[in-house]
Amino acid sequence: MWLTRLVPLALALGLSPLVQAAPTQYPLTVQNCGSALTFEHAPDRAVTIGQSGTEMLYALGLGDKLVGTSLWFNDVLPKFKAQDDKVKRLANNDPSFESVIGMRPELVAVQFEWMIGAQGVVGTREQFHELNIPTYLMPSDCEGKDNMVGADGTRLQPFQVDSLYKSISQLAEIFDVQARGEQLNAELKSTLVKATTTLKNKGAKQTSALFWFSSADLGIEPYVAGRKGIPDFMLQTLGVRNVVESDEEWPTVGWETIAKANPTFLVIARMDRRRFPADDYLKKLEYLRSDPVTRNMDAVKNNRIIILDAHAMQASLRMFDGIETLANAINSYPLPE
Repeated sequence: MWLTRLVPLALALGLSPLVQAAPTQYPLTVQNCGSALTFEHAPDRAVTIGQSGTEMLYALGLGDKLVGTSLWFNDVLPKFKAQDDKVKRLANNDPSFESVIGMRPELVAVQFEWMIGAQGVVGTREQFHELNIPTYLMPSDCEGKDNMVGADGTRLQPFQVDSLYKSISQLAEIFDVQARGEQLNAELKSTLVKATTTLKNKGAKQTSALFWFSSADLGIEPYVAGRKGIPDFMLQTLGVRNVVESDEEWPTVGWETIAKANPTFLVIARMDRRRFPADDYLKKLEYLRSDPVTRNMDAVKNNRIIILDAHAMQASLRMFDGIETLANAINSYPLPE
């Protein structure tokens, strides 16, 4: 599990293997995306809407507090499968308001504001708060972002990785497991440092990339990563340029425009979700290699196509492994000096 790997890491970083964090003092009030959430005690029952919060709670050793999950892009990590099998799957995509409140949660952790927000497809925060159910929205989806513009919101500022560390720290404080949160953040920071050194002095700044998440239908404009979101952060961390200039989180861009930009690498999402045909990465590959526009792109002709879990393209624990996977994949190709 995560904590067994964190002990040697803590020693290497000069930390105590069991960080002596002060216990949470209740009642605890947490400022979260414009709302003040107050907890009289650590929640005994939690529901997650979004895979990111689910795997965070598992990594923090809080799986026994989780009574329902929803909104999954990839299968749960193998190390969490035994725990996940004990938790009710409310929906693979968006759950109903009734199914969430029916679990009698004392906390609902939400990955995306379009799930629970001003125009939330599940409900508004006010609807939950009127029932005395706190909704914790991941800061990565509200800080420096306007979710009222664009299908998946528009970044007003580039994604900050500190917002992800903040989620872990705040959830750890809410559940009174601060030591676990500090240890987990230490491991994630170490993974990030390791990934950034992989392409050092390898000429990555001369390269570019495009992230293709999915498409409502094959052959139409695909959903690709904008220039200030999580995939762009991954590329910036590695010194690779994103060819998409939109500030939208996942704008649609025509293949002719993409072909003209001619990215060095194409990074395509692999997911177990099947909302759209292009959720299947094999269909993405087939399209790229058969369409008269895309098959002539340098990245396709030279097979510079990288497969990455969709969940690694989001603000999540997997993002860190995703950066490492991306760095190793790019490093396997000859790059200009």
